[in-house]
Amino acid sequence: MGLPLTEVVVVTGYEALAEVYEWLISDPKLTPAGFAAAFDDVTRLLPSDARVLDCSCGTGQLAVGLAGLGLQVVATDASAAMVGRTEQLAEEYGASVRTVRSDWHELTDQLDVASFDMVFCVGNSLHHAEGARARFVALESMSRLLRPGGRLVLTSRTWELVRAGGSRLDIGHHLVRRNGRDALVIYRWEIAPHWEQEHHIEIAVAEVAADGSVDVRSEVLSCWPYRYDELESDLHRLGLRVEKSTFDPEAEGYLVVATRQ
Repeated sequence: MGLPLTEVVVVTGYEALAEVYEWLISDPKLTPAGFAAAFDDVTRLLPSDARVLDCSCGTGQLAVGLAGLGLQVVATDASAAMVGRTEQLAEEYGASVRTVRSDWHELTDQLDVASFDMVFCVGNSLHHAEGARARFVALESMSRLLRPGGRLVLTSRTWELVRAGGSRLDIGHHLVRRNGRDALVIYRWEIAPHWEQEHHIEIAVAEVAADGSVDVRSEVLSCWPYRYDELESDLHRLGLRVEKSTFDPEAEGYLVVATRQ
């Protein structure tokens, strides 16, 4: 007899995954201090009173970690649930973080242009922009928020590698423990025939309770992949100079730091 399946929730827009997102965060980045430490190489370039934006802030580990360094932090996300979790984490740590629910194209309507020393867009979020035009608009909005000399910090999946793997099901090899609870993380990839077409990732977190029951939170997310050279070209068109890149076509992901000239 199999394990009882107590609940399955399938929605879109990170509203369900926001509840279980900690299972998708690597161990070193679980705490705000740990997440911020992953970006020591760029944050050490900031003045002590720098103003920074965590764009696509997720559950807030980076934003709260940056606030812990004494920086002035604004955190935005398109998901109201994610913004809510960031607010909860900031309250838990007593951190001063201004939160705003905002899509990329709304950023310059809600925040002052040329007012940030650094803008972060991390956690593999840029691929949710709906195609090349929307991706450029997102990058343009983030760029406009930077002061001259300010830096845009991006992380991305290596989509060249993802697409080469084709449509597939990736099931975690072991349970992941978070807050005394165990869950298995599953990714289902739907890879479209052509780069410019909409792709899908279904992410499921299957939590195994002490009584053996399984509680699943799942979302199907749309994404529009891009090649590294396309991203680099967009940054160049926007007047951003790539200062650092860890791109490797054989690595799962990479970091780009680009400076507004």
